[in-house]
Amino acid sequence: MIEPIRVAVSGAGGRMGREVVNAVLEAAPEFALTAAADPVYAGRTVSVALGLESDVRIEADLTSALGTAKADAVVIFSLPGVVMSDIEAAMVAGVVPVVGTTGITPERLASIRAFSALHGVGAIIAPNFAIGAVLMMKVAAEVAQYMPSAEIIEFHHDKKLDAPSGTAAKTAEMMAAARPQGFTQAAGENVPARGDEFFGVQIHSVRMPGMIAHQEVIFGGVGQTLTIRHDSYDRKSFMPGVLMALRKAYELKEVIYGLENIL
Repeated sequence: MIEPIRVAVSGAGGRMGREVVNAVLEAAPEFALTAAADPVYAGRTVSVALGLESDVRIEADLTSALGTAKADAVVIFSLPGVVMSDIEAAMVAGVVPVVGTTGITPERLASIRAFSALHGVGAIIAPNFAIGAVLMMKVAAEVAQYMPSAEIIEFHHDKKLDAPSGTAAKTAEMMAAARPQGFTQAAGENVPARGDEFFGVQIHSVRMPGMIAHQEVIFGGVGQTLTIRHDSYDRKSFMPGVLMALRKAYELKEVIYGLENIL
């Protein structure tokens, strides 16, 4: 019998964390939930706190959770203020972090690579786990080679803490890498209503109730435009990508940034 991939979840009581816990439980016997961390629900079982069928006890922090149970990988959807300590705690314990927490800057990514080299443990950092969103980014990078102007509009729920989203920044980075000569910009500089520039691409962020995660990449050329759009209407849209990442994470020794690298 093949042993299941043992999974821990940090931020288990959050909107995304609950979906991850449920997805892991539903994917048994390929996966097994062995540990969970969330300070809000510490001391209660997953069954009592989240209403899902599991006797796993939720601990106050990831270090405590990994100290009481074995795991092969940990899915991290904790708050941006603690994500780096969670990643280091996972690597110290020899557990591969699969990170969906927003706000992983280039500086933080460099630190994660340093943690990985020190502890000999890999990681998967994904700005977006939705397969459609990853395909949108790949297509945008392809189109960027041929269209001279581009801007991004991203829409998220009003509780999202950062702007622009990690998905938008990653998209701009991929587009810029595909087009070394850069994009043409509209006339006028430092105009407040024009959003902000990342990797030479203007990004506009919308935050309001009723939305989950949506992004448009608009390309312009002589007499024409091309728009690529992706919409996540339910957080379940991210779960196939999370499970894909968990399969890849098993005994991983390198840092992978972006789900497109494991599709």
